[in-house]
Amino acid sequence: MMTTVAYAEVPTPVGPFVLAVTEQGLVASGWGSRAGLTGRLGLAEVHDADRTASVVGELNAYFAGELRDFTTPVDWRLMTGSRLQVLQALHRVPYGKAVTYGELARRAGSSVPARGIGSIMGSNPIPIIVPCHRVVAGNGLGGFSGGVGVETKRWLLTHEGYLQPTLLDL
Repeated sequence: MMTTVAYAEVPTPVGPFVLAVTEQGLVASGWGSRAGLTGRLGLAEVHDADRTASVVGELNAYFAGELRDFTTPVDWRLMTGSRLQVLQALHRVPYGKAVTYGELARRAGSSVPARGIGSIMGSNPIPIIVPCHRVVAGNGLGGFSGGVGVETKRWLLTHEGYLQPTLLDL
């Protein structure tokens, strides 16, 4: 059976967010338009709103402050090796918590150094659901390549209660 993908675009407080869902689950997501994911995945597209409805609903509930744990199945088939190991460990970091790059490497049982963990976070194909925003540097927030960068990370961590709001957030 050929793998197909259905897309959905969701407006969020941190910018437009696109989802790509195969028969097995969420395979990719990210900020911007569907065009960026379409070429990267190379899968045949189907128009199937039923396939994407659950993850769209969960994402909307997350941004409304009504959901802390995503139950959307993740399709891990496009990932392998240390990258898969690290992202699966990241998927288990709970809402409102954060880990350092080094701690995530230890949790994954990986020999990937902290800098390598940062590279894996920067190429995470499923942000928010596989919460790379919950990985911080030992001396601050660290980087973030999603949305508008570190300000998106700051917004997500504040939304989850890990960071306290600043005067600008009130």
